[in-house]
Amino acid sequence: MEQSRLTGALAGSLKYDLLTALTVMALHGSPTEQTTALRLAALVTARYNWKLDEFCVGQRDMARMWNVNERTVKREVRRMIERGLIVCRRQGVRGRVGAYRLNMARIAELSRPTWPAVGADFVARMDGFSEPVAANVVKFDFDTRNTAPDDAALPEKGTWRSVLEHLARSDPANLRNWYAKLSFVGQSGGVVTLRAPSRFVGQFVEQRLSRPLSLALEEELGPFDRLLITC
Repeated sequence: MEQSRLTGALAGSLKYDLLTALTVMALHGSPTEQTTALRLAALVTARYNWKLDEFCVGQRDMARMWNVNERTVKREVRRMIERGLIVCRRQGVRGRVGAYRLNMARIAELSRPTWPAVGADFVARMDGFSEPVAANVVKFDFDTRNTAPDDAALPEKGTWRSVLEHLARSDPANLRNWYAKLSFVGQSGGVVTLRAPSRFVGQFVEQRLSRPLSLALEEELGPFDRLLITC
């Protein structure tokens, strides 16, 4: 399952933070890493469709933008994919350009050591983005060889654990990086309150994942009027 699209009132700050993380990481890396990040940043700022969460640019156009030949473009795109900076959504074929999207969770994971170089405010916004799942969070078995549910092993409905189990089935791609970082605070007066480990995580979930999260909450906890995510 693909990551959700980055849209909404707070999306602008998240875009800048991701580009900052990418470029500062590169500035602390090798000349090759710096060149790769600069080329990717140019593609993102010039051609990224945030509504569709992808960029579609032909090799000839990339070569012209980067001032290189098409052979270099092929090598560079392959390097970006192998490092996990981008994901190929659709292979380019004759008459149709390829489509790629940013791998935001991977960029955050790789760039984490350089966040302090930007400043404490940046770390505060980004903190929690690429941390491993805490030990007290329920772990899930994603082995698809045995797909038959075991009723005895399923969590009781009406619990946060049952919500996470639901999301493990409906949106596994975002479970470890996002949902599992949240903690359940309570449900009162038609409001479900969750706590995020950082403002960045809270904003990201609100802007990109609130719909699948709300559907899972309603299915497991029952109807509610509003979802509130605090930090």
